[in-house]
Formats: sequence, C-alpha cells, structure tokens
Amino acid sequence: MLADKKIETAKQSLQRIADLVKVGALPRVRLEEAELDMTDAEDDAILARTLYGDLPIQNLSEKMGEDMVAAAQRRVERQQNRVILAQRMVVDGVTAASSLTPLQDELKMRELNLSLAHSRAKLIGELASLARFEQSMQQVKAVTTLEYKDFVAAGMEHYEGSGLFNESRDLKPLEIAFVKKFYRPLPISADGETAVHRSMGFDHRGRVDVALHPAAREGIWLKNYLRARGIPYYAFTRAMAGSATAAHIHIGPGSTKLHNNAD
Repeated sequence: MLADKKIETAKQSLQRIADLVKVGALPRVRLEEAELDMTDAEDDAILARTLYGDLPIQNLSEKMGEDMVAAAQRRVERQQNRVILAQRMVVDGVTAASSLTPLQDELKMRELNLSLAHSRAKLIGELASLARFEQSMQQVKAVTTLEYKDFVAAGMEHYEGSGLFNESRDLKPLEIAFVKKFYRPLPISADGETAVHRSMGFDHRGRVDVALHPAAREGIWLKNYLRARGIPYYAFTRAMAGSATAAHIHIGPGSTKLHNNAD
C-alpha cells in the first residue's frame, strides 16, 4: 500500500535526520519537522483505509469513523501551523511570499478532506448500525415456496410474509441497505397516510409506497429484501383502477377499509 510506503520512507528520513541532529550537522528544528512528517504519514495511512479507500463493510464500527475524523483534524492542524510559520518567515523577509501558495493549497485540501471525513463518519455509523441489526436477526433462507397467502394477478403480485411491517424498526435499515447497494436514496413516494389515499378511501397509515417498477433491477432487489425478512408487500406493474395510480411497490399489509386491497 502506498500509505505504508510513505510511513516507511518517513521513518527512514526521521532516523537519518535524528542522527545528523545528534552530531550537530542539522539544527533541532529539522528533527521536529521530520517528526511532524512522520505523524502526518501515519494519519494519512488512516485516511487511506477509511476516507480514500473502499469501506470494509464486514468490519465497520463507529470507532473507525471517529479515528478517521481525528486523523483528518490533526492533519489540518499541522498544516495550519506550517502556514503560520511560513507567514512569519515571509514577514521577516526570510522567504518570498510565493512560498505560501503551495502550503495554503495543501491546507485547503486537508480542510476539504476533514469535511468529507465528517460526512463519511456519519455514513459509517449508519452502516455499522445496520450491520448490528442484520447480525441480530436470524438468517432467513431465500423464499422458494409460497408459504403464506401469496398470489399473483394481472399487474399485481402479493407476498403475505409474516403479515407485519413495523415502520419504526424496519424502514431505516431498508433505506440504508438501499443506499449501500444503489448509491441513491430509496425513492419513497408515500410514507403513511396521504391525501391521495384518503381520496381513494384507504387507510395507509403504517404503510410505505416506493416508486420502483417491480421488474426493474432495483425493484427485484427490494422484493428479495422484503421476502428475506418476511415483510409483506404488494408489487404493482401498472396503474390499477381502485388500487394503484402507477407502478410501484407497497410495503406492509394491504391498506384497510377495502378488505385486503392494497393502495
């Protein structure tokens, strides 16, 4: 890994400079600079694993996000100190003002990385929560037979599952899993009761509609996800008078008032 090579190079440079400082061949300040370079390389290695690279989905933890933000913060603070020192040298006439430009550019890059680290740490926390949720659930084998009151009709497929959908417990993990798989938010078109459902005479509380075609790649993934967890759904491939205004997947039991019809 490139980051590991940078650490090894920094270690070798630090040892060489320490030896020269010890015999008086270099000033003490050069050793301090080398030590900063060494810690910079170590923090850069942390960012290489957590911010720049792919997330190790199987081993995520909130601590990983915390370490990433801390490393990015330290790199910003070190660069801020370098800029301050360089500004003093410019004022004292030791170096030209142009020497500040690369240092300031590097500071801007590190500040951007710090902002990205905060955002990614939030994502890591959510994914870690999802992983714990998944691990706490009993592994459910892929459904190969219709064990419940499932049926398929023209334009609509129904999976009964356990007959239960707990939105407060089940929706957030689904949204996180969808983002992790498709890199975009779950396209929820109706969350709970809406004016459209009321006008159609349905009680849609505790149900969620997702604007995905059941035959599309994302729609197939969603149906498999729900089946693996026993969550009921109705999948509409087209608008159906009195039941659906467009193709979508209804998560949860059928809306009440009209028996087991969905929305």
